[in-house]
Amino acid sequence: MQRILTEVAFTRNYGFQLHSIGDGECALAVPFQPAFERPGGVVSGQVFMAAADVAMWLAIMTRLGTTEVAVTAEMKTNFLSGAREEDFLCQAKILKLGKRLVFGTAECVNREGKLLTHHTITYIRT
Repeated sequence: MQRILTEVAFTRNYGFQLHSIGDGECALAVPFQPAFERPGGVVSGQVFMAAADVAMWLAIMTRLGTTEVAVTAEMKTNFLSGAREEDFLCQAKILKLGKRLVFGTAECVNREGKLLTHHTITYIRT
């Protein structure tokens, strides 16, 4: 899975690192980059959303393998707290793996465990 993170262009640019992986679960470490900052010094929401989406994508691969294709159909994000110049961890978990749809959640937390974002994610198997 770490190979996917470093070889796929859209994941490589974020610098995601595989923190842990298990059956239907994945956690990514997201090292801070100055490019993540939006005006005002807060980490951009798109970084949290990308981390949640990629973590869920990898969690799905733990169940379906790397050859079956599943893509994001819907994502709802709640931004609960801001991050400034800090690394964070994003943990995704499959709630239900259906024949056509996959439902899951992801959460991003800072080093102290403070909840930064909560995401509900639906993937469609193609």
